[in-house]
Amino acid sequence: MNELRLAFGLLTAVPVGRLPEVSRRSAGRAILLAPLTTVPLLVVLVAAHLVVRHAGVPALVVAALVLFCEALVTRAMHLDGLADTADGLSAGYDAESSLRAMKASDIGPSGVAAVVLVLLLQAACLSVLLAAPSGAVAAGVAWVGSRQVLSWACRREVPAARRTGLGAMVAGTVPVVAAVAGSLGLAVAGWGAVWAGGGRGWVGPVVVAVPVLCSLALVRRANRRLGGINGDVLGAVVEVALTAGMVMAVLLR
Repeated sequence: MNELRLAFGLLTAVPVGRLPEVSRRSAGRAILLAPLTTVPLLVVLVAAHLVVRHAGVPALVVAALVLFCEALVTRAMHLDGLADTADGLSAGYDAESSLRAMKASDIGPSGVAAVVLVLLLQAACLSVLLAAPSGAVAAGVAWVGSRQVLSWACRREVPAARRTGLGAMVAGTVPVVAAVAGSLGLAVAGWGAVWAGGGRGWVGPVVVAVPVLCSLALVRRANRRLGGINGDVLGAVVEVALTAGMVMAVLLR
């Protein structure tokens, strides 16, 4: 139970009360439970689908409201991580300059462009997916998958970019077998959920697999440039995975 509270405390704005001292072992377990933190957002997604389908509200407006709710639930921390990571990877050619840029309080042009483009893609995809039950289900799978990829980002061979912070707490805490099992389980669940929603079942596993590949590419890039991961990279992984999943859901619907 403490690990689930820790997962919500790390990834959402949901009040979880005072937590006991956090160890790397409990942090790793919290990362494995990260997909459960999407439950509030899945409720919002279901409501959004019903509003679009039965109330006739423009889908793009509803999609924007869904993203607004996600920003509230997550304190926009993932978007902040995306902006900082984009700035860091485009600043200089060494780890220290990149990490310094990521720690700066302002946001550079790379960060602004990354956030704007990601939100545009997410809103455009959601406006398409919310109209049909299978599309809304696929969007839900993408949302859950965007948190499941954190286990890949925190797998055993991934180091931390710094000795302190969230990255130092969770980097290297998840066994590869656990990351693989989580992705396979979600892929099977996604197949069944999309099929039950009236869509082509195989879309579910693709919506899970492609974000994993995108997150692995981003983590590899962070390893080469930064020497490992930090909290900002984890936030970027979530946003990149979510966007990739929803794009695939639209293209394959």
